[in-house]
Amino acid sequence: MARRPTQRQIFEALEARFGREIATAFTESVDDLRAGVSLADVIEALEAGDIERAVRAFNLDPAAMRPLERAIATAYETVGGQIAANISAAASRAGLTTVLRFNLRNPRAEQWLFEMSSRNVTAILEDQRSAIREALRAGMEAGRGPRNTALDIVGRVSKQTGRRVGGTIGLTGQQSGYVASVRAELASGDPAQMRNYLTRALRDKRFDATVRRAIENGVPVDADTITRATGRYSDRLLKLRGDTIARTESLQALNAGQNQAFRQAIDDGMVEADAVTKEWDSAGDGRVRDSHASMDGQTVRMDEAFTSPSGARLMHPLDTSLGAPAEEIIACRCRAKFRIERFRGLE
Repeated sequence: MARRPTQRQIFEALEARFGREIATAFTESVDDLRAGVSLADVIEALEAGDIERAVRAFNLDPAAMRPLERAIATAYETVGGQIAANISAAASRAGLTTVLRFNLRNPRAEQWLFEMSSRNVTAILEDQRSAIREALRAGMEAGRGPRNTALDIVGRVSKQTGRRVGGTIGLTGQQSGYVASVRAELASGDPAQMRNYLTRALRDKRFDATVRRAIENGVPVDADTITRATGRYSDRLLKLRGDTIARTESLQALNAGQNQAFRQAIDDGMVEADAVTKEWDSAGDGRVRDSHASMDGQTVRMDEAFTSPSGARLMHPLDTSLGAPAEEIIACRCRAKFRIERFRGLE
């Protein structure tokens, strides 16, 4: 008879699956944001010198983020269901016949999803507005012209795929700044600046020979190569951001779903809260932040918070409900191990 998978095995398998699915969903959301841009209105606003009207013409509709929201919600519900099944199996082995089913309509479960959605969408779109505003100003000041400035942000249509590629929509403000710096380096004609481009890890090395010839000749890189090289650099930054979001959001959803499954077991009367413990379980490698490595093995009761050396308190890894800052959340790969000491009615 096949063994039921452990919490860790469930967690790791779902992490791999939803990491991919959330990254893909982020790309779909960015494509939807790009499709919603009124390019003609952006250009018209820039020609009139109205940056704020141009920003509004990008039509950053929160509904475009639905693919990302759905993928995170699916990860949350799936791990909750898997853990609920494990709890039911453990109860059966202990002599109980009660079955726990994860309820996504539970008010607490719905509240987490609502807050997650609101927080993520607001943060992503506000960052986009700021990045677009700065990119529009920088493009116009650099003499890029309204059309090129707009296309630098929304991306240019690929002849191969028919999709817009190479824009900065979806990037953070800092990443958009990196793209602007690459464009400036290649257009500078300054050998030192162009050599700096050749140090950028995410550049497309297929353009290196052209850049080196420009350095040797003491001239700027030609405009077409700048557009293509900058576009490829932007695409790679976008993939990096999607992967980063996927890692953080998948693990956040999985940790929260696992926590919610145990909370529902308590709500349903299967166990008492003081009969459930949770242990901080770090990824156990050299990439774990020092504070979380020191928390490895820290054990608390269900209703208690883990405490980081920084003083931050978290109900589970990647939890922000108690005000844990980004330094405790971003790229965290930790999880919690839950244990039921006894089921109600079997004391």
